[in-house]
Amino acid sequence: MISRQDIGGVHIKYLYHCRRQLWLYSRGIRPEYLSDTVAYGSAVHDTTYPRYREIDLGAARLDHLDGQAWVHEVKSSRTSTPADAAQARHYCYRLDQLGVQVHGAILHHPATRRTHRLPYTDTEATQADADITTALEVITQPESPPKPGRSRCHRCSFHDYCWTD
Repeated sequence: MISRQDIGGVHIKYLYHCRRQLWLYSRGIRPEYLSDTVAYGSAVHDTTYPRYREIDLGAARLDHLDGQAWVHEVKSSRTSTPADAAQARHYCYRLDQLGVQVHGAILHHPATRRTHRLPYTDTEATQADADITTALEVITQPESPPKPGRSRCHRCSFHDYCWTD
């Protein structure tokens, strides 16, 4: 049985991106290793800030925490998405639960050389807690959530799984 502590950043990102993806991922269906998009994202992550080490929080693994208590996340996309913001908020929440007072998160987009700063507030903490509850509700459903429209599935690593008849 999955618990609140087992919910990681990927779970939250998938909650915002596609609930079906979250449901499948939680059951061990992980076709990401076949995806060129995921491979590209890994390459961007590995080569952009090589001097920084990931921080492992158990179920959550963030890219970097600086000396001013800002969480840094490297994204291969050109712009920030609600899923990216939710994932970063989740990392802030996890650190806060461990007693680390963070200021927020900074999303780095090397493709455009832009950053997006997301302050961590009490409202953000409340939303992060609610996201964990919602993720658990999705994961514990006996059946998979419905497929979203095909247009939302573009470049998704789960595309073949969902759309092959």
